[in-house]
Amino acid sequence: MLPSSIQISGEPLSGAEVRDICRGLRDNAVRLLSLRGCRLCDRDFGRICRALAGATSLAQLNLNLGVVSSPSRIKQLAEALRTNRSIQSLFLHGSPLTDAGLALLNPALALHPALVALDLGDCMLGDEAINLICGLLPPDGAKSGLKELTLSANPGITPKGWSRLAIAVAHSSQVRVLNLDYNPLGDHVAGMLAVAVASSRTLEVLDLEGTGLTNQSAQTLLDMVENYPTALRSLVLAENSISPELQQQICDLLSEGEEEEEVAGGSGDTQERERGREPAAPQRGSSSWMCPSDPSSQMVLMTSGLGDSLLAETEM
Repeated sequence: MLPSSIQISGEPLSGAEVRDICRGLRDNAVRLLSLRGCRLCDRDFGRICRALAGATSLAQLNLNLGVVSSPSRIKQLAEALRTNRSIQSLFLHGSPLTDAGLALLNPALALHPALVALDLGDCMLGDEAINLICGLLPPDGAKSGLKELTLSANPGITPKGWSRLAIAVAHSSQVRVLNLDYNPLGDHVAGMLAVAVASSRTLEVLDLEGTGLTNQSAQTLLDMVENYPTALRSLVLAENSISPELQQQICDLLSEGEEEEEVAGGSGDTQERERGREPAAPQRGSSSWMCPSDPSSQMVLMTSGLGDSLLAETEM
């Protein structure tokens, strides 16, 4: 039987449901497990962690919205990740990890052989956490690291922390998607990120929605896109104080760059995807503006389903 998915959202889990989940994990019958916002006792959380430790078919694990709600649960998850070798995408958005909690998780994350996508949005992180996260973005030529990183809505991170992340991104040979939306970055941090994008050979998607940017940032980003060849294909600038004219100029330049690449090498499968990432702010209205280089690459927020696109890509 082919591995399937278990997706439960915002429900209390009964003992019988937990037993079924554990059985599916032990039988390697689950490829995607999403318990987003579910309520369960500590004992049942521990049972699930012990089952996923030995699961070899599990590739995506979504524990968004407070499932990992205490230091004891963080320790249990860390222990499971030390043994597990199959999880490729881990979503912890909306978990009260804090820097101390991430320090407990970090050794298991750093040594995990398959992990390529990590969502730590709205996890109450600060600069100490950024120091740990930078270790998951190894320099060019080092071991493999994260390809997708979400740090949305972590206002405790200071410009010093963001500057360190920008340096790590500039030197990373892996990261392709970076979501920093709904952080108070401002123009200074945006300038550092522009330098990181110009230096990176892999970064394709940068989400800066609602980050306090102005036309000053947009002009810097425009100059970067116009004068330096980059891998960037999608830049999200919605809900910032940026003129529509500058937004459109950036979008046009990104579109031109992709068209030239398609002519030179044929169209690729670099379509950008969301895999369980939570919205970092209330539902966005029709006035939000996104600058994808191709309309088909617009990101879609998936709150109960994750998709298998990353899995197919990793297995190719």
